[in-house]
Amino acid sequence: MIRNVKIEDSKDIAKINNYYILNTCITFDMEKIELNDMKEKIKKHINRDPWIVYEENNRVIGYAYVSEWRSKAAFDLTKEVTIYLDINEKGKGVGTKLMEELLKRCREAGIHTLVSVITMPNDVSVSLHEKFGFKNVAYYKEVGYKQEKWLDVGSWHLLL
Repeated sequence: MIRNVKIEDSKDIAKINNYYILNTCITFDMEKIELNDMKEKIKKHINRDPWIVYEENNRVIGYAYVSEWRSKAAFDLTKEVTIYLDINEKGKGVGTKLMEELLKRCREAGIHTLVSVITMPNDVSVSLHEKFGFKNVAYYKEVGYKQEKWLDVGSWHLLL
């Protein structure tokens, strides 16, 4: 079931996120996120921007949210998309369901533009975004360094 995020989801969300921080280059975060930091992050966004979770058997197995893209007021209706799934839940359609619901809520909130930044290569994430109409608008070579290698980043864009 998809529902709004709650502070109580912090533990499951941090666990999902920490897998990617510690084991992949998908996120450029280097240090695992602590439970209290995740709680604060959720508190910061919970009443401002759409943030949803996919819950199954009383456990969050995926989440998606939008956040500030740039800090200037002119960009207030442009948001950055974040979506992560429990590593064991990939390929089951959870990401598609989360993205579909997130886009619906963004439209209802009056958000005009969505941007998604994807560490490359990441065919699964690119495919998910393009399935919903996101277009690749930029590609940056070797802009991040993690796990002893330079990484490329692509930007995808969707007008709602």
